[in-house]
Amino acid sequence: MNALAATNRNFRLASRLLGLDSKLEKSLLIPFREIKVECTIPKDDGTLATYVGFRIQHDNARGPMKGGIRYHPEVEPDEVNALAQLMTWKTAVADIPYGGAKGGIGCNPRDLSKSELERLTRVFTQKIHDLIGIHTDVPAPDMGTNAQTMAWILDEYSKFHGHSPAVVTGKPIDLGGSLGREAATGRGVVYATEALLAEYGKSIKGMTFGIQGFGNVGSWASRLIHEKGGKVIAVSDITGALKNPNGIDIPELLKHKEATGSLKSFNGGDSMDPNELLVHECDVLIPCALGGVLNRENAADVKAKFIIEAANHPTDPEADE
Repeated sequence: MNALAATNRNFRLASRLLGLDSKLEKSLLIPFREIKVECTIPKDDGTLATYVGFRIQHDNARGPMKGGIRYHPEVEPDEVNALAQLMTWKTAVADIPYGGAKGGIGCNPRDLSKSELERLTRVFTQKIHDLIGIHTDVPAPDMGTNAQTMAWILDEYSKFHGHSPAVVTGKPIDLGGSLGREAATGRGVVYATEALLAEYGKSIKGMTFGIQGFGNVGSWASRLIHEKGGKVIAVSDITGALKNPNGIDIPELLKHKEATGSLKSFNGGDSMDPNELLVHECDVLIPCALGGVLNRENAADVKAKFIIEAANHPTDPEADE
């Protein structure tokens, strides 16, 4: 299901349950502002390349808008719109005084050199600098971006507006970033897992886990689950997938990924089809990658007893039901 159609469907259901006025419902679904920019940069070989960047600012009724910037080939307006909307509901549910926004550039960061990524980030920032800001819209890292990306945005934004470290979150510590920020999402996933399991009289220790996605969120969640005695028996990311019924040695896998940039050729597990991970036999399934991965086609085959959603909208409404 299209990401925007899925989030709209969930919102309309919530709206009916809450008895919201239809005019209010409609106004809450329409974004405040949609921005689309063309970002043309010189590549390292001297050729020019153009990428399309988006920033969707959904709602600022509760405070400055807030949300990640992702670099991924599948970035498109409907997905960014859905994610911006989810940020509005997320900050409201957590009672944090922010609104929702989201951004992204349609590119594959793995195909770009560090200097190309820097040029792309700076051009994107030049195009949107007058529409973001401390009291307006605060970007953050997301899929395919990190603290370095935030440092480039901060630096470029500051050329126009003076030094403004609060314009982004998730920046490096020495530029005013928060200690623990890098691990925060993965740690939150672990707290949510502990809370859910506790309701059933269980704990992480001795349970088996399948983790889809081994980027920032998935790798930290895996590390913390491993430390608490949980057995991560299957992991996957864009480079491949691994399984080991006795539990994967996560610290060793993290070293391997750091050294090679890939999960492939790790000798502490057998390779598996990445699509099989979602339906692999385990106690707890944690999707930490893209949205819509659990859908009508595969929902009936999921064997996990618990699902912890660490990605944005990983479960389609049809799969949810």
